[in-house]
Amino acid sequence: MSPSTTRGADGAPLPATRGGGRRARYAEATRALLQETLFDAASALLSEHPWSAVRMVDIARAAGVSRQTLYNEFGSRQSFAQAYIIHEAEKFLAAVRDAIHTHRDRPRAAVSAAVEVFLTAAASEPLIAAIVAGDESDGLLPLVTNQAGPVLSFATDNVTAYLATIWPGVASRSLRQVAEQLVRLAISHAASPTAAPAEVGATLAEVLGPHLDELVTGSEQ
Repeated sequence: MSPSTTRGADGAPLPATRGGGRRARYAEATRALLQETLFDAASALLSEHPWSAVRMVDIARAAGVSRQTLYNEFGSRQSFAQAYIIHEAEKFLAAVRDAIHTHRDRPRAAVSAAVEVFLTAAASEPLIAAIVAGDESDGLLPLVTNQAGPVLSFATDNVTAYLATIWPGVASRSLRQVAEQLVRLAISHAASPTAAPAEVGATLAEVLGPHLDELVTGSEQ
C-alpha cells in the first residue's frame, strides 16, 4: 500500500473515487460559473447593442476571460447564442411554473397567469428586445422562429413535464399538444406584442381553456 493512501477513521483506505468525485464537482461548478458569467456579459451588451454588433471577443472581454476560453466552451457564435437563449428561457419557465402551480385547480386561470407572467418578464428582457429588433440574418431570430427546434423542444418538454405533475390523469400526448401551442403562441406574442400581457393571457385562456377544461375534467372522472 502506498504511504500516500488516504485512510478513514477506522484505518481502512478510502475509495479512490472520492477525490475524483470532488474534483468532478469542482470542475462542474467552475464551468457553471463561467457560463453564467458569459451569459450575464451577453445580457449587459445586448442592453446597449444589437446582437449583430456583439462579437464573441466583446462577450469574452466583458466577462473577463479570453476569446479562446469562450470558443473552447461553446465552439461557435451560434452555439453560444443557442445556449444563451435556453439559459434565459429557463428563468422564464421557472416563473411560468410558479404561476401554473398557483392556479393548478383552475386550468384557464393557470394558462392566463402563465402567459401574463412570461410576457411581462419578456418585455424587460434584453434578449427578447434583441430578437425583436433583429432579422433573419443576424443569428438570434431564426433560433426562436423557423429554426427553433432545440429552443422550442426545450421549452415544450419543460412545460409538458410540469403539467404532468399537476394534472397526472391527462394523457401525455394531450399535455404536450397544449404545451407546444402555449409555448409557440407565447413566444410569438413576446416577439411581436399586440396587447398588454394580461389581455393576451386572457385571450389565450379563452382559446385553449375549453379544451384544457375538458382534458382535466375528463381525467378526474
